Amino acid sequence: MNVGTRIQVTVLYFASLRETLGCAREELELPPRVTTAGELRSWLRDRGAEWHAALADSRAIRIAVDRRMAGPETPLAPGAEIAFFPPVTGG
Repeated sequence: MNVGTRIQVTVLYFASLRETLGCAREELELPPRVTTAGELRSWLRDRGAEWHAALADSRAIRIAVDRRMAGPETPLAPGAEIAFFPPVTGG
């Protein structure tokens, strides 16, 4: 992917993130500087206080890219599906 290219992705929010943000899914065109899952998380935080609190680095948020667990360094490709969700515990 060329630097400066804008890509379209689908972002999904699950569980408490969906409730807090009032959004389950959105289609986004990312600015050229957003090329990884971590950069996407940071970019989304810039939407306002609620987004900043929900996606803060201090919160344990899991990320999946195209249904595979991902880290902040995972690159994003055009058409990628990125999911953000809190850790799940069983019992």
